[in-house]
Amino acid sequence: MAGQEKTIPNGIKFLFGGLAGMGATCFVQPLDLVKNRMQVATSREHKTSFHVIRHIVQNEGMTALYSGLSAGLLRQATYTTTRLGIYTWLFEKASGPNGEPPNFLMKACLGMAAGVVGSFVGTPAEVSLIRMTSDGRLPPAERRNYKNVLDALVRMTREEGLFTLWRGAIPTMGRAMVVNAAQLASYSQAKQALLGTGYFRENIFLHFCASMISGLVTTAASMPVDIAKTRIQNMKMIDGKPEYKGAFDVLGSVIRKEGFFSLWKGFTPYYMRLGPHTVLTFIFLEQMNLMYKKHVLGDSSAKGGGL
Repeated sequence: MAGQEKTIPNGIKFLFGGLAGMGATCFVQPLDLVKNRMQVATSREHKTSFHVIRHIVQNEGMTALYSGLSAGLLRQATYTTTRLGIYTWLFEKASGPNGEPPNFLMKACLGMAAGVVGSFVGTPAEVSLIRMTSDGRLPPAERRNYKNVLDALVRMTREEGLFTLWRGAIPTMGRAMVVNAAQLASYSQAKQALLGTGYFRENIFLHFCASMISGLVTTAASMPVDIAKTRIQNMKMIDGKPEYKGAFDVLGSVIRKEGFFSLWKGFTPYYMRLGPHTVLTFIFLEQMNLMYKKHVLGDSSAKGGGL
């Protein structure tokens, strides 16, 4: 019973997961916008990340870098709350009787399960985010001009049907499986490996290093499925037919028309966004878990945040 008393309640785990993701998004939203703009560009209109930023500031103003922030926050409140809450809960269940962490394969499976559920819950906010961050690159007459994420959700439902909110759900869930298997498992594994060297202790510097490793692994693994997801969610109907038939159609089209390495188009802003977002999310999450254990559960000997 004593062990149960020092367990963070599941509701708090979900809350901390969402708050960690939302806090990180406030810092990296401009990078997410740059990544989305580069991925939906079907030509070489943007050569580099800095070219995109300069173009946005010159043509739309400085505040346009935070276009879609409301959608980004809602996405974190739904997707990240669910995935991190489920992962920390499953991680605790899969740990040994003395707190031994599960092996890497189990961590990857836990991450995939958490990612699939979280991505389904978060897809409506994801579709809104893609559209709001991509709107500025369209000619004025073609822009959707959503006022905020609620306006986007209501208008999409009214103008295109309820199921539009889950457009691209399959590639989104596929991406989430890759991202979470890579991100959550590599973070836990990197943290465990760094502690094993004897040069690291359980602190913010350890969380930072493990997060940067996790961000790099996740970026390389997830970019092809991310570009497929982004283009499907931003596509328009042409003569009553969707622009793409599915994720494989997008990938085939990109390779055929833009080259194989275009599957990693926007790698720099993606990593610049995912790296800091991963770092901030995990640091916020670990610190909130640690503070809760120390100050609410009264575990003064607590060192780790629980991942």
